[in-house]
This record gives sequence, C-alpha cells and structure tokens, in this order.
Amino acid sequence: MPYQTAAHSFHIPVMGLGYTVDTPIKVAKYGISSVVSIMDDHLLEDMRKIYSKKFVREFIPIVDTEEDYRAKRITAYLDLTQSLVEEQFSKLINEDWATNTEFRKYLDLLPENTMLLDLLAKLEIASESEKFQLKEEFKSKLSMGSVDVNIMTKVDKINHDKSGKELPREYSDALSALRGFAKSKANGSVVFSAGMNPALYSYAEQFSEFYPNQFGELSKGIILKVSDYRSALIQGKFLAKKGLWISEFRIESGLNCGGHAFATDGFLIGPILEEFKNNRNELFQTLYETCQNALENKELNSLFKSPSFKITYQGGIGTASEDSFLREYYELDGTGWGSPFLLVPEATSVDDVTLDRLFKAKKSDFFLSHASPLGVPFHNLRTSSGEEQRQNRIEKNRSGSPCYKKFLMNNTEFTDKPICTASRQYQNLKAKQFEAGEIESEEMDKVKAKDCLCEGLSAPAILAASETPRRNLNAVTICPGPNLAYFKGTFTLKEMADHIYGKLSLNVDLERPHVFVKELQLYVTYLKKEFDTKITEKVAKKEAYLEKFRNNLIEGVSYYQELISSVQVDSDDILRKMKGEFQNIKSEIESFSLSLKTEVV
Repeated sequence: MPYQTAAHSFHIPVMGLGYTVDTPIKVAKYGISSVVSIMDDHLLEDMRKIYSKKFVREFIPIVDTEEDYRAKRITAYLDLTQSLVEEQFSKLINEDWATNTEFRKYLDLLPENTMLLDLLAKLEIASESEKFQLKEEFKSKLSMGSVDVNIMTKVDKINHDKSGKELPREYSDALSALRGFAKSKANGSVVFSAGMNPALYSYAEQFSEFYPNQFGELSKGIILKVSDYRSALIQGKFLAKKGLWISEFRIESGLNCGGHAFATDGFLIGPILEEFKNNRNELFQTLYETCQNALENKELNSLFKSPSFKITYQGGIGTASEDSFLREYYELDGTGWGSPFLLVPEATSVDDVTLDRLFKAKKSDFFLSHASPLGVPFHNLRTSSGEEQRQNRIEKNRSGSPCYKKFLMNNTEFTDKPICTASRQYQNLKAKQFEAGEIESEEMDKVKAKDCLCEGLSAPAILAASETPRRNLNAVTICPGPNLAYFKGTFTLKEMADHIYGKLSLNVDLERPHVFVKELQLYVTYLKKEFDTKITEKVAKKEAYLEKFRNNLIEGVSYYQELISSVQVDSDDILRKMKGEFQNIKSEIESFSLSLKTEVV
C-alpha cells in the first residue's frame, strides 16, 4: 500500500530520465521511496532487458508494431521492478536475522530514536515465549519504499500510427504513460509535475486504481509537485471534483532544484511553506469534502476518514540541520533529497565518466541554460559530454541533433507536424533565417543552445549498466541542482542517509550558503538577467512584472529577517552569517533600477 507508515523521512525525487530509473530496485528494500520517470518507453524497455538478464527473468521484447506498445512497455518495466523489490524485501525480513547483512543494513540506515529500533530492543531482551509475537509485530512494521513514477505533464505529444494517421487522445505520451502505470503492479503513486494538464487529469478518472476500495483505501496514489499554495489549491480542487484524492503535495523550489526550473514571480520558499503550514487544515478539509461529494455522486466508495495527506519539500537541502528545521518548523511530513544522491552509486545510475566530470567541476560549471526544447530554463553542467558534443556539432557547422525518440516535438514554426527545436532539421531552418538577416545573433545563440534531452538524459543509465545506448549515442546530459556544486566525491548509501539524519556530517564546502540564502541568490541572479534582457515591445507590462518580482523578493527577505530574529533556524555561526547576507542582498535588490534596456525595431 502506498500509505503504509514510511521508514524514512526523506525520499529520492525523479532525476532526468535515467538517473533514478532503477533506483527502487536499489533502495526500496531498505524502506526508501524513490521516483522513476516513465516518459521514455525506449529506455524502460532497454532497462527491462538489462535487469531480466541480471536476475534471470524471461524477456519478451515489446516491439513498436504492437498496439499500445508504449503503455505496455511501461507496465512491463514497472511490474519487473515491483517483483524484484518484493523478492528482495522478502529475503531481507525472512532470512536469519543474525547473519542477514541486508537486514542489518536496513536497520543501520534508519534515523535514531525510531519506533522500530525501540521495538527491536524489546525483542532482544524478551523471553522465549514472547519473542515469536514480538518478532511478527516487528516484521509487520517493516515497510518497503514505494515505487513512485513521474509524468511531466507538458510532455504530451499526440502520436500517429504507421500510416501517419493521428491516434486517439488516450495514446498521447502522457496519457499512455498514466495508463501504463495504472495497469502495472507498482505499489506507489504517480507524481504529476510541471503544471496542470486537464486532459491527463481527466483521463485519471478512467482507472479504478485511483478510487477507494470498500475499505476506503487507495491502491495507487496521486502526488502533485507544486511551486506554491495557489497552484496546490487549484489543481487539488480540479482533481477532487472528479473524486481523485491527492495523497501528497510536493513543494519544490522554483530555482534551487535540478532539471527544469520553473521560477516563481519572486516568491521564496520560506513564505511559501509558511502559507502551506497556516492553511494546511483548510486545504485538507476543502479537498476532502469536495472529493467525498464527487465520490458520492459517482456512487463510488468513500475515502477513509483520515486518508493520507502529506506536504513535503524538495530543492537545495544540504545539511541535517536544514532538513530538521524545515520538517519541524513548517510541520512537513518529509523532504526530498535529489542531486546529492547523484554521488551515491548505490542509489542512482551515473556513468563513471560523468561522475568524474562532476568531481572536477567548478561552481561556475553549474548553470541555468537554454538547453531544453520545452523553452523552460534547464539546470546544466558545462563540462558534460552532452555539452561537449553540442559544441563540437556547432564547430562543424552541424548544430542540432538527430531526432529519434521525438518526445519533445512541439514547434510548428516551419512545419505542419511539430518538430523539436533541438533537432538538426529545426536548427538548419533557423540558420537560414539568420543568414537572411531575419533574426539576430542573440536569438540564434539560444537556438543553438538547445540539446537533445531525450538521448542525453537516458544514456547514463545504460552506460552505468556497462551497456551501449542505442545507435551508440553515448553523450550524457546531466541536470544537477546548484546544491551539488558543494558536494565532492562519492558516498555510500549509509553515509548519505547518516548525513541527512545528522549521524555524521559529509565534507560539504564551507562556502555553501544556507538553503534559504542560496535560493534567494539564484532569484537575484535571475532577476538581473530579466532586467538586462532587451525589450522590443510591451515595455510597461515588462516593467510591472519586474516591479512585482522585486517587491516579492524584498518581502521574502523581510520574512527571513523576522524569522531568524525569533527562531533558531540553524547554528549561531550560520545565523550570524545569514543576517549579514540577507541585509546585503536586500540592499542590492532595492537598488535595482526599473529602467529597461529597449531597442527600436
């Protein structure tokens, strides 16, 4: 069940297409939940083949001539993943505990003062007559991590059959991915990220797995990744009106995260979490009543009286003190630790070459790029082999990538059928515009910055398994959050878990700012770039946007200044440092001039 009491207070969020594709197989047996991207069915099919061979399971390929092959591939990979996790977990709890190293590792990874360790202590001193019952009670409280999946709602291309005829809406990329998850045996939830997709949310109504059974329980959950309270309320009500319950809201920093960056209008994470804290009960009650009414109108089973309702945060957390403060002060149910786990081979799939480049990278090598064909800012690494390949192609006057997987085809500037802006076809057409003097060099540079994320974000999983990606496309794109710049080296799973729980402190760069300060710095840098962007029209509208953005940042800084004057956010040394940083940044923001660079066209 996705709502069993979790063994851990942290989860591992989705990272790219391939970095967490097999993370549940690696860590779920220890009670750690993680998220698999299910957008790339080609990758999932390749990983199913790799793991079927590794664990001696029958592998029957699902070819792309089969009807609904995309959903079938997703189901098949998730079924294999869940089966392997259950098999591992069964061995962990049922084999002799005295010699079972995996059982001992499960216990060693737990936070201190957990109920499980207290129960185990009782078991160890219990009489022989009491031991059997206590052991069964203990085993019943051990839980696997959930096999959660991520669907990026904006990646929802309409597909066509072999003759070029458009397929029905339910065969689009996002809807077929949801179908693949719903029909699978995966014990977890679907995470919807990147905003609302009404067609996708409505399609979820088709599946009984998202509705309560006769006991009011859900076999699969829905998690929303959101950037603010307003988004949570709007999306939550949209789904609740359909009788679909949101089991968790995952709040993510707009800029202090990995992958795509969805910047807010200057709203900082502290005030956002405060709003969730103050309105948590109202949010629950509103969604609960709305959902129950919808279920009643549909003549379906009602929800359990106290269904799972979690609020968690992820983005830029780097120390145990930050983690515990966020959970305790904002009354969160957990946190997500993403980028640091890229340095934990036991948990994620990063090829050796990319790991080496991460070790050697300078802070300036982590940057917010224009690489994504979605047109959304994308965290990138300047020294990655993917960036190296992109630059080499430009130097050879062959910018752009071959487009094989076609997940990000969304541009119809030149064609009736959408094409990808990272493709060689699109970039050649833009180059002709540039040569004809129809576009400026600045726009052409942004076009050339686009990279093939479909191949680059999936390659590391294949390479890490010592296999060769299809068509020998070995270049890797990695999308770490800015936080990773302060971690160096590789770590064991136990070392990272101990770091999160404060059992030990990893060697993190002493210059690393507090998570609140770092996010603020990122927003100030972002705002500066917005001021420096040349405006050709609608200057008044842009100025109003920038003023609102600046004022929101100033209000956010004032919130933090008040917070750290009344609450022990961190150690005394860090608090003193934060006070000076906030004052300096506030003065800098207030000095920004609203006069924009304009040019006549």
